[in-house]
Amino acid sequence: MLQGLRILDLGWVLAGPFAGQLLAQLGADVIKVEPLEGDMARTIPPYFVDGESSFFLAINRGKRSVAINIKHERGARVLKDLVRRSDAVICNFTPGAASRLGVDHPSLCKLNPKICLGQLIGWHDQGEFASAPAFDLVIQAAGGVMSITGEPDGEPVRVGYQIADLAGGLYLALGTLGALVHAARTGKGRQVQVSLFDCQLALLTWQAQNYLVTGEVPRRNGSRHHMIAPSEIFTGCDGEQFVISPTGEQFFRNFCEAIGDPEMAEDKRFATSAARIKHVTELASRLQAVFSQRSTEQWLKLFEEKRIPAGPVNNVAQALHHPVATLRNMLEAVVNPASGSTHEFLGNPFKWPGAPVLGYPPRLGEHTRIVLEEVCGYEPGTIDDLARCGAVVTRDAG
Repeated sequence: MLQGLRILDLGWVLAGPFAGQLLAQLGADVIKVEPLEGDMARTIPPYFVDGESSFFLAINRGKRSVAINIKHERGARVLKDLVRRSDAVICNFTPGAASRLGVDHPSLCKLNPKICLGQLIGWHDQGEFASAPAFDLVIQAAGGVMSITGEPDGEPVRVGYQIADLAGGLYLALGTLGALVHAARTGKGRQVQVSLFDCQLALLTWQAQNYLVTGEVPRRNGSRHHMIAPSEIFTGCDGEQFVISPTGEQFFRNFCEAIGDPEMAEDKRFATSAARIKHVTELASRLQAVFSQRSTEQWLKLFEEKRIPAGPVNNVAQALHHPVATLRNMLEAVVNPASGSTHEFLGNPFKWPGAPVLGYPPRLGEHTRIVLEEVCGYEPGTIDDLARCGAVVTRDAG
């Protein structure tokens, strides 16, 4: 869908590169611009494949890597030449660093009036917050998500993956697409700025709105939903866990029939959605007594037959090998052209006719030479000279 668009991905570690991979999954030509030492994500322990961190591999498929020292005078000129021939730049530098490196939008527009900039920052672009560190855990904590994650009587808990960084990457990719649409319509580039902190607040959605309406501060509730009951984890007689969420009156009546307790739907404590929320502890206790009579597998088979919203609590391995993951090609085998070894990766969540199967994540500077020849029109001797003076790294430059 984005074929023909060229994106310069100056992102590093997680949030920025994740946005770049999303754009590659949508068909864009994403050129990963790395410093000569490479994105630090390449070296994050503890797991490595063919010398590259599995962390890096997860978020850099389908890109071409060019290694440029953009602080070097000649390296900065190379970046400018790439900007002149690209449609958008994405980065997750601090606001001050972006200006110093010449990748702020006014500087980019002098080179290419149609260029778009997707800029991801941590907090804010002015004052004391402009240079404040914005690590995922810190943003999760400050953004409220940890306060509503965990058991009611337990400590605040971080989300199991880096939700602050990943949400920032999602918003960055979406915002960049909006800027590109604007440029296509008007001929003028546009900057869109995304803050990790803003993204966490935005994801609070109904939790934030409930507070703004009532003044009641949301709390941790374990697996239990604040506004739907029953909607939580239960355990079968085999000790295996599953979730149910029969939302709405008809679903709840069907659910009561399915578990052999139709009277529960007539009980005043459970007859309405509001009543079930008010008496959720009593409801959960009654249900657990029922569920303890059969195995989780038996319950899930019954719920599938009766079309009751329910499912197992899968671990990561079970989730990756779920039948739907197979049906939707969410695991792909990809060959590393450098070693010839084959490794599995997550598939493309965007489905459309002709969706690309992304190639293996690039080695550092793997495409420096071909990109500078193809995109910028540089002669081989010019590229060799740039490599000798330390402005770029190419794979064949030693």
